[in-house]
Amino acid sequence: MLKRRFVTAAAVFLSGCAVGGVPTGPMEHESKVIELDKSEATRVELKMETGELQVGGGSPKLLDADFSYNVPAWKPLVEYRSTGARSDLRVTQPPGTHAGGNTENRWTLKLSDAVPMDVIAQLGVGEAHMKLGSLNLSSVELNVGVGQVEMDLRGDPKRSYDVRIRGGVGEVTVHLPTSVAISATATGGIGDIDAKGLEKRDGRWINPRHESAPVTIRLDVKGGVGEIHLLAE
Repeated sequence: MLKRRFVTAAAVFLSGCAVGGVPTGPMEHESKVIELDKSEATRVELKMETGELQVGGGSPKLLDADFSYNVPAWKPLVEYRSTGARSDLRVTQPPGTHAGGNTENRWTLKLSDAVPMDVIAQLGVGEAHMKLGSLNLSSVELNVGVGQVEMDLRGDPKRSYDVRIRGGVGEVTVHLPTSVAISATATGGIGDIDAKGLEKRDGRWINPRHESAPVTIRLDVKGGVGEIHLLAE
């Protein structure tokens, strides 16, 4: 659940959205699987307007997804296109489907660890829990309007990659591996920035024990109102 101090901000955010005329119903559950093919790299795009997003690795498929929602109009759209060498996977909540009241919307997505991936996620209001350390990442981008973000990048990456996180109102927590080089910037409009296991040099946080490691995670975090936690421990 969202922390109490963010509820008012979420309500303000939602007040500018179309909240009427979207009926709720009984909980619906759906599963979706996308098989691996010959694609050498995949771009994964996730767009959820309201709800809880959970993303992790460990799937023998390209995508193994479970969806739970009680607004029929929130049935997610899953699209996959492959050109041979590259592929695009999109999971989206239909636009204009905001609702108030006792609504629920949860996505649990498991991705393949084998295929190189760019992961792009956008969440309007809600929570994002992304355990991505086992994935073969090329880049990560996450945008959240109002809510909490927890991203776990702990693992054993074989190559460098970039991570970009943008949060409007809420709390951002990023768990970082300790065995690679870290180059992180974090700025917040109103709120605290907390970095553990890192050392600040020339405006950046680094992992002083592995600053010359062959693999570097380059992290850029910006928050509007709330707290930013960078944890390398």
